[in-house]
Amino acid sequence: MSDLAIKRSTQVNNPRALLPRPASGVIAALFFGYLAVGLPLPVIPLFIHGHLGFSNLIVGLVIGFQFLATVLTRGYAGRVTDQQGGKRSALQGALLSALAGGLYLVAAASDLSPTASLGIVIAGRLIAGVGESQFVTGCVSWSIASVGPQRAGMSMSWTGIAMFAALSIGAPVGMALYEHYSLAVAMMACTAAPVLAALIALGSAAYVSPVGARLPFYRVVGRIRREGLGLMLQGVGLSGLTAFASLYFAAHHWQNAGLVMTAFGLGFIFVRLILGHLPDRIGGYRVAIWSLTVEAIGQSMLWLGTNEWAALAGALVTGLGCALVFPALGVEAIRRVPSANRGSAMGAFVAFLDIAYGLSGPAAGFIAGHYSYAAVYLCGAICALLGALLASISRRANPEYHSMP
Repeated sequence: MSDLAIKRSTQVNNPRALLPRPASGVIAALFFGYLAVGLPLPVIPLFIHGHLGFSNLIVGLVIGFQFLATVLTRGYAGRVTDQQGGKRSALQGALLSALAGGLYLVAAASDLSPTASLGIVIAGRLIAGVGESQFVTGCVSWSIASVGPQRAGMSMSWTGIAMFAALSIGAPVGMALYEHYSLAVAMMACTAAPVLAALIALGSAAYVSPVGARLPFYRVVGRIRREGLGLMLQGVGLSGLTAFASLYFAAHHWQNAGLVMTAFGLGFIFVRLILGHLPDRIGGYRVAIWSLTVEAIGQSMLWLGTNEWAALAGALVTGLGCALVFPALGVEAIRRVPSANRGSAMGAFVAFLDIAYGLSGPAAGFIAGHYSYAAVYLCGAICALLGALLASISRRANPEYHSMP
């Protein structure tokens, strides 16, 4: 028997005691690793459109490339997590994210043609997508393993807090570094953050995923398709917010574009902290229906906004609505697969969100180019309402999940 197999057998036979809250090291690593997503969010669209001179459609495509790479590697990330644990997957993802940041730095600091710079940015987005796939799947599964499946909703609430705190902090910091220094300085920060995440992860305790029979990945996808589609529809509005908010504000000559994700994150984190236990207590579908309805209201406020403060209020309400969609539908998703497939279930579940991001980026670019930036948020509102309808249908189709203790 190999040393790795002996170590894993020992960990399975002598499991670590479950924690009342997700392991702090996992949450801290996830925060710093996800800064690599937040820091370039408002910066890369401005660099591609304003500095390199490419169209809104190209901006949307480049943003979408990362999410395409992410969705295509979720199955692999799930297998690594199920077979070797979330810690291993998270470490691999953090190192790839650092490499992506290095490529952004090359594009920013070198005196290349716009086409060459765009190619380097695209390569960075693709590598970042693979890194995010492994890092997020590993950390979310690692966190659930530290508290047990009965607290999965609470665990996903805390991992979401870490991720969107990183977005709300990373976006304005990235914008400030870009405006006051340069894109190169912003990308240095983007490279350093996942390196710090890897160092934190190395020092954190591993929790082995449950053993037992595992389903093929395609069957896992089939079992959670409704929950995944609901998450996908929620992601349309968030995609428009992350990809085009800075350009939406610039088109109206509004200030404080960097505060859009901060407003979103404040609403998001507030609900997660106060109501993060609800999916475990009353069932995920019920929570998802109300959450998606609130998201639709926030997207409508962005669509109809007449000044920067109205738009920021719309971003805040969107955050209030989006907050519990992931843990609510995620709780229902992991109930549908064997315990040994939780990593794959999380990978497949988040892949639906990746699909939403990958498709929404180019679609939003097309809508913005042919209609207006405001129309992007009208589409987000419609998709959120469709998601609420799907969650209501799923709740009726699965009465055993209406209310969980």
